[in-house]
Amino acid sequence: MDAPDAGGLAQDGSGSFRAGLHPWSRYVALGDSFTEGLGDPEPRSPGGLRGWADRVAEELSTDHHDFAYANLAISGRLLHQILEEQVGPALDLKPDLITLNAGGNDLLFHRSDPDKLALELDRGVETLASTGATIVLFTGPDWGATPVLGRTRGKVAVFNENIRVVAARHDAVIADLWALRQLTDPRMWDPDRLHFSPLGQHIIAIMVLESLNVPHSLEPLAPRPLPERRWREARADDIVWAREHLFPWVVRRLTQRNADGGRHPKRPQPGPVFGAAMPPGSYVGNDPRRMTD
Repeated sequence: MDAPDAGGLAQDGSGSFRAGLHPWSRYVALGDSFTEGLGDPEPRSPGGLRGWADRVAEELSTDHHDFAYANLAISGRLLHQILEEQVGPALDLKPDLITLNAGGNDLLFHRSDPDKLALELDRGVETLASTGATIVLFTGPDWGATPVLGRTRGKVAVFNENIRVVAARHDAVIADLWALRQLTDPRMWDPDRLHFSPLGQHIIAIMVLESLNVPHSLEPLAPRPLPERRWREARADDIVWAREHLFPWVVRRLTQRNADGGRHPKRPQPGPVFGAAMPPGSYVGNDPRRMTD
């Protein structure tokens, strides 16, 4: 679906875009660690994480004094858990904009069937779309160059095509991580290679806003590419990464599924994006030095 077009009214005489021109007043984000913001620590943000969803909400709140934002995402959740635990509370909040990312943990760590996942996703999106809210769905990123995770590339591609069908059925907007080729830069990723760095979160926020046709103040960053490493160096780094990040993460996902029921979303109720410790404008004109830390 094409998002509501703010562009026709957004241009001033100079040809630039003014912020604040969009139709939404209440945004609710659903999902797992991707939407929670893992990899993007920020002590001033609820839950100690910022992430792309917070960054999108920051932009949407500009010049919208009644704008409210809730984030119900919880790290490690599978698709069925996200639908069972988060859809009902989201409906109670009466949002007019919903983002939903789900299925990545199923594909990466549980070898789930992408076609069966898509059927489950379709039912959840149907429920969300019945509210009349604008729905944003995400394709999975291309892990093809990542050791071990790259083996799931075919399943992720199939699931992505299914997501496009679900989006078409329910008039949803697609935020296309697979096509976001900037994510092939290793600096877009956290050292665990499973989550995005602050720079990656920034780039994803830009993509989401542009998928929604929303004028924004975020500036694209173009870091210089890293020099090529020798084959042996690359493989040695892969082994260290697998030992220190990938395998511990998989073990936690498999052994703690029943132990994390007490976890709570970082923003369970819709409210202003900026609190007392984060006055409006705190993140307007993001400092590139911060993004590359």
